[in-house]
Amino acid sequence: MGRLVTGDKVPNFSLPNERGRLISSKDLFGKRHIIYFYPADDTPGCTTEACQFTDLIGGFKKLRVPIYGVSPDDGPTHLAFIKKYSLGFSLLSDPSHSTMEKFGAYGEKTLYGKKMLGVIRSTFVIDAMGKIERVWYNVRADGHAKKVIEFLEQ
Repeated sequence: MGRLVTGDKVPNFSLPNERGRLISSKDLFGKRHIIYFYPADDTPGCTTEACQFTDLIGGFKKLRVPIYGVSPDDGPTHLAFIKKYSLGFSLLSDPSHSTMEKFGAYGEKTLYGKKMLGVIRSTFVIDAMGKIERVWYNVRADGHAKKVIEFLEQ
């Protein structure tokens, strides 16, 4: 599937969180929210990104915009990552990459000069009606959370 753009409807999905509870696009309908896709728990870039979202969690809560991170990792790995860094939001598991593919967050990418298949670090702000309000692909982890909250505060 191709990349999503502003105004697109969010693809339907249902993924387990770190405790095994299913979170679906239908559950999130009616609430503005953020879904971001990242390659792996407890790796340098992914940790930077998650910790910076957590550092700004008060601002996201004030704006009433929950955050959901999605990676191929399983629930126990997510739970360990959340506990180790005191992350302030839920992490969802997509080991088959099916939801990532629907969002255009999985596919060919270049890493250290080599083309490969993998998770494309991406973030989506989704409005209460289930439409993409803002999208970032090929995100640079450091400083990204600040860009997202600045967008929300406009």
